[in-house]
Amino acid sequence: MSTSEEFIPVGKISGAFGVKGWVKVYSFTEPRANILQYSPLFLSRRGEWLEIKVSGGRLQGKGVVMGIENVTDRDQVQPLLGAELAIKKSQLEPADEDEFYWNDLEGLTVINLQQEILGKVDHLLETGANDVLVVKAEGNKTEILIPFVVDEIVKLVDLDEELIQVDWSKDY
Repeated sequence: MSTSEEFIPVGKISGAFGVKGWVKVYSFTEPRANILQYSPLFLSRRGEWLEIKVSGGRLQGKGVVMGIENVTDRDQVQPLLGAELAIKKSQLEPADEDEFYWNDLEGLTVINLQQEILGKVDHLLETGANDVLVVKAEGNKTEILIPFVVDEIVKLVDLDEELIQVDWSKDY
């Protein structure tokens, strides 16, 4: 059994900000500023996850800027550019009964009401109107895009059985 905790990407360092060692961050969280609420954050360096402490941060334009403890000048930021930021899965608050974290849905088998297997959830897309399940059938390169609309299209999400049932024809 693996003792390594599962890491969930929450952002990426995209640039330097100012002269005091702050970084620009491309946040994957919704809303964007939520990335600043996680402490600690973990930074990927050469395949290793290093724990970092956020010393401050705010929304800046369309992105987020943050300070990292012990990073005090712009030169120290250079090796961090492009580094992924993550949290441990245990840092997430449990989802409410009808809520799901995207990473919980990835890899689940998708079936329709006729019990036909459509494939597995590869990833999700955020389209603005609603999220979309991107489903890939085994041995098939084509993707099936299914709007994630609970009750209307998504009839059942069973994390224990690793199953999502949708009202969706194989022919759509």
